[in-house]
Amino acid sequence: MQDDTVEPSWSLETLAIRAGHERTAEQEHSEPIFPTSSFVYGSAAEAARKFGGEEPGNVYSRFTNPTVRTFEKRLAALEGGERCVATSSGMSAILSTALALLQAGDEIVASRSLFGSTVSLFDKYLGKLGITTRYVELSDLSAWEAAITPATKLLFAETPSNPLSEIADITALAVLAKRHGALLAIDNCFLTPALQQPLALGADLIIHSATKYLDGQGRAVGGAVVGSHQLLEEVFGVVRTCGPCLSPFNAWVFTKGLETLSLRMNAHCENTQQLAQWLEQHPSVACVYYSGLEDHPQHALAKQQQKGFGAVLGFEVNGGQAAAWQVIDATQMVSITGNLGDVKTTITHPATTTHGRLSDAQKMASGITPGLIRVAVGLESQGDIQRDLARGLDQLTR
Repeated sequence: MQDDTVEPSWSLETLAIRAGHERTAEQEHSEPIFPTSSFVYGSAAEAARKFGGEEPGNVYSRFTNPTVRTFEKRLAALEGGERCVATSSGMSAILSTALALLQAGDEIVASRSLFGSTVSLFDKYLGKLGITTRYVELSDLSAWEAAITPATKLLFAETPSNPLSEIADITALAVLAKRHGALLAIDNCFLTPALQQPLALGADLIIHSATKYLDGQGRAVGGAVVGSHQLLEEVFGVVRTCGPCLSPFNAWVFTKGLETLSLRMNAHCENTQQLAQWLEQHPSVACVYYSGLEDHPQHALAKQQQKGFGAVLGFEVNGGQAAAWQVIDATQMVSITGNLGDVKTTITHPATTTHGRLSDAQKMASGITPGLIRVAVGLESQGDIQRDLARGLDQLTR
């Protein structure tokens, strides 16, 4: 029986299509879905061995399901990790990692430029458990080092940041983490393994919201953690016991999404680069935040550690929230939504949506101003995207 086993010489594009599929006796060509809660055994003795971990096999879909396993194996192969644990959402991936690896009295040092829900998780909920978080500027390595104490167990960063496209030096952060006996976790959902592989740069863990580009079409919610067998065994324990598991159907959706990941990400990057350059020239735009632009302060670093610059950009308009809302409301084709990672271009006002729960001080520290607009560039015609944004931008110059 031929399986799609991983060959060391396979490229990422091939792994995205072939890795992780263990064919059943039916010899199916496409990955099957196993929508079952439990599994049947031939004897009481076999059940006892599998429940006791003496024999590999499926026990209960909360923590062992063949469809979920296919997605996990494929994503681990793409990221160059030993193991992947899938979760019900990107936020549950972060929570499961924290519960697995941290305890009361431990500290996190994190980038100030994090998704708003991640900040709420760290401050409000992990704080209740006695886990403290300190926030620093993403690109300031000396600030990271100054914030580390003997109690620091985890460094956490999104790179590029949302929505200002700031870049962290992953290799330098990895060296810093190891010197202080801490782990480095990188949220890689904006670039995916098609454009950035943090483990190869020294990170210990990769966090994904599979909801974004791993799916690519806005169809399902899920998450994942990738890393070593040792670290992921602890994360798996949390998923097994606490239950933030990924459904088989969503796992299948993500697995099929991975098949076109490289093609999509390259096309996203091309569209976004063109849009960023167009926005730079528009008289209503005060500044554009995108690491693919040569005047971005970390453009050289982005080129060094990334294969592309991603599909999310921010731009500032004069006139504050009123002007930003005017531009957003004038669109007719672009979708007004807080999600991203879709083939459909989306637009949002971060200060009142994705980062709306942050205090004014936190927004200011993170660069989330009233005039800031975020666009996650999709795969429509570049000309159509520009024309749709121009409806509102041109009005601001009249």
